[in-house]
Amino acid sequence: MYCTSEPRYAVYFVPDRETPLYRFGASVLGYDSYRGSASPLIDGADQDKWPVLVREPAVYGFHATIKAPVYLAGGKDEAGFIAAVTDFAARHTAVPIGELVPRELGAFIALVPQAFCAALDVLARTCVRDLDMYRTPMSEQERARRLTPGLSDRQIENLVRWGYPYVFDDFRFHMTLTGALSAHKRAKAFRFLCDKFQQTPGIAAVTIDQLVVAKQTNRSAPFQIIGTAPLAG
Repeated sequence: MYCTSEPRYAVYFVPDRETPLYRFGASVLGYDSYRGSASPLIDGADQDKWPVLVREPAVYGFHATIKAPVYLAGGKDEAGFIAAVTDFAARHTAVPIGELVPRELGAFIALVPQAFCAALDVLARTCVRDLDMYRTPMSEQERARRLTPGLSDRQIENLVRWGYPYVFDDFRFHMTLTGALSAHKRAKAFRFLCDKFQQTPGIAAVTIDQLVVAKQTNRSAPFQIIGTAPLAG
């Protein structure tokens, strides 16, 4: 059992802090999860309106989810979880996934790979399985809260078994850039982000070369990176 005042831990792919891709993502969200503090907003964004559009994803920082946030199981601690992620990464090779492109995914906007990458799916599903011993099972209250309309039967099974609906065959690598937006706001934001992404020098083909452990001290706090784990090779 857990309470919302306890910390949560997630395993993400986050690019190195010095890469153009990370600097782009942090500026879009206005948050630097390496430093755990605000980042200057991307040039051209409305300083008053833009933070509202990215408020939800900014809590998580610029990332792609590999294992969704968990409360640590009894007998498990932060140091042990970081060590387990580091060991996991050392046993798996880096995965080139090619170029990323902005896309509308339902009501929000994200960066996604141009082409499907089977090795990336294998890495993600293995991570979910191998690190699940560190996850506290959901309470009935949490499960009821997260059984939202629109989930498929398989996604509900994933939620109940693994604590997150979008795993295994429902996993889709994406790096979120906005919250859920109305069609008009989404179209305007999409054009803006496409232009900015294309104008950002140095963003080339991406390799999943590290995993990070991100910590949220309580449900009202943003996630901050507390450990990096390079993948082999």
